[in-house]
Amino acid sequence: MLWFESNGSHRHMRVALPDSHLGAARRSLRAERNARRRAVSAAERAAAARRATLNADRALNLAAGQRIAAYAALGLELDSLPLIELARSRGCRVFLPRIDRRRQSRGMRFVELQGPLRENRLGIREPEGLACIAARWLDVVFLPLVGFDRRGLRLGTGGGFYDRAFAFRQLRRVWHKPLLVGFGYAFQQVEQLAAAPHDVPLDAVVTDEGFIRCTTG
Repeated sequence: MLWFESNGSHRHMRVALPDSHLGAARRSLRAERNARRRAVSAAERAAAARRATLNADRALNLAAGQRIAAYAALGLELDSLPLIELARSRGCRVFLPRIDRRRQSRGMRFVELQGPLRENRLGIREPEGLACIAARWLDVVFLPLVGFDRRGLRLGTGGGFYDRAFAFRQLRRVWHKPLLVGFGYAFQQVEQLAAAPHDVPLDAVVTDEGFIRCTTG
């Protein structure tokens, strides 16, 4: 069953389904949130990205020498370029994900942003450089998302690349670096997502309306 609850200026979708229907529920929620993102004009998207970047700056105090991972935004995603420019202006080293080019692999590396980008088989722009870093040595990672809840559960596009890359965090009880921060629109928040066993919770989410510290991250 899917239903809506009002919370301030946003209506959030709550998901309460048996585990056997989790995949169908997530596909339905992705379709609904993607439709909402398609309705955002180019001007609204650019303004939202600037506001979210300011919120990230206020909350996270990015500093010189930090290793920051971001993403090259696709059409529906909140534009990450202002965030990348902010990190670089603070003297951070910036990395972007690169999917393993072997089709049978489901792995992802983080490559320093130097020089041109090229599109991979999924249409995602990736750096061509050789300076890779293991995910565990990053300081802050900004993740794209389709939906999220206050507990830190993240709904992505369904590929599972980020969950696999940061699965090691599930084994830690004290040291939880890198900090995992979702980056998106405020309307992408939902009341509650049904958890899947492979989900790696976010620590926080930055949106165009503020900064949310997640309860299970």
